Amino acid sequence: MSLDSKVPPARRIFLSRIGGASGAALALPALLGGLAPSPVPAQAATAVASGAQTRPAGYLSLGPQEGACVEALINVMCPADALTPNGVDCGLHVYIDRQLAGAWGRGDQLYRQGPWHPGKPQHGYQSPLTPEQHFKEGIAVLRHETQRRTGKAIEQLEPAPLDSLLQDVAAGRCDDDPRFPLGAWFNDAFYPLFVQACFADPIYGGNRDKVFWRSVGFPGLPALHARNVVEFRGRPVPVAATPQSIEDFS
Repeated sequence: MSLDSKVPPARRIFLSRIGGASGAALALPALLGGLAPSPVPAQAATAVASGAQTRPAGYLSLGPQEGACVEALINVMCPADALTPNGVDCGLHVYIDRQLAGAWGRGDQLYRQGPWHPGKPQHGYQSPLTPEQHFKEGIAVLRHETQRRTGKAIEQLEPAPLDSLLQDVAAGRCDDDPRFPLGAWFNDAFYPLFVQACFADPIYGGNRDKVFWRSVGFPGLPALHARNVVEFRGRPVPVAATPQSIEDFS
């Protein structure tokens, strides 16, 4: 797909995939046996961050290079425009980091005893790695592939070449390591977490200020909109202008 100066490169491609994304991809934590996401108490986040001197303040799982890579990726997938701020300003990296650091990232509900035989896609997640380890392995492979192809780190690339690189990754054109196909990692791990970060309740770190809910006209919580679905089908819901999150009911 060609890049041009008239349309922001990444949003039209990556966010446009959301409408056609499969339920399997959007339910990644459930498919991998993870628990529902849970917010990290502020005092716990402070304690963990202060004890992890190799990580930037605020990160619970990602290291400095991993965090820089994730931030660069989400900013090119969600650039600042009339719809939302950029991905970092929307807190998408925070959501991803919290998921990796929590029960889902640890694989608390995964079967971890093996044996580890190659499986078919319908067999679900087949790996001795936890989701956190799998995610980080993908970041490492992507960083290596980017350095090999461009001579630069991911965070050093301009938006247009990074966007082009991600198109190749998503299409499987960077699967040079048969032991770890980047295309499957991006489509089945990174991208679903990115989508969840966009549309999850802000209490979990992403969708800051409910910007994505506002952009699609989602009224938020609680689940009291059954009549609105019927009454306003195909039309904007008035209460969507001020969507309500979990914190609004706390």
